[in-house]
Amino acid sequence: MTDTRQAALFDLDGVLLDSANAVRSTLAAVATCALGRRVTPGDLPPGALRRPRIEVLALLDVADPDDACDRWWDGAMSANPVKPFPCVLSGLLALRTQGTATGAVTLQDPDRLRWLLPPTVAELLDVVITRQDTRPKPAPDGLHAALSKLDVPPERAVYVGDSPTDMTAARAAGVVALGAVWGWHPPAALRAAGADHLLPEPASIGPCLMHHLPLIGST
Repeated sequence: MTDTRQAALFDLDGVLLDSANAVRSTLAAVATCALGRRVTPGDLPPGALRRPRIEVLALLDVADPDDACDRWWDGAMSANPVKPFPCVLSGLLALRTQGTATGAVTLQDPDRLRWLLPPTVAELLDVVITRQDTRPKPAPDGLHAALSKLDVPPERAVYVGDSPTDMTAARAAGVVALGAVWGWHPPAALRAAGADHLLPEPASIGPCLMHHLPLIGST
């Protein structure tokens, strides 16, 4: 019998969630608390969203970025609302309606998802794997864990991400790597990391994602 089970997996930040402004504001707020002077999102170094937060804070002259994040990151982040990109909710619903399992594999900590992941998105995801559940991306472990919970083989799954790390993880996991160009990294970086296809906009999320699955038995 042909196995028709399939899954669409997603990164959260920059793919399902429009969290860029929230992260910029949080970086500025943490730096403000650590330095004792006001830092605004406009003061952040170029490419701040593509750098580790510790590196960004160090570039802002925060003496101990790790301690600053431990003290102030979660409180600052929780004060900045995050919304899904347009068309994300309808796209996820359409996938589930056609019988495709959905899930997220994220570098976020599980405690942070309480305020980062809107309930309207969470209720449309069958599984969410965080950095504490498995080895984080670029290791493929998170994708494998999600697919194991969904009982879907890798060759019947796609992963939509917006970073080179996402593409590396997807390729290592044996799933189709789809690059979200509305996210935080440029298309060229996604291609260089091995994206099988680039998606132009959040409206690309939906049943059409599964058209990128390779034909069963074709390789």
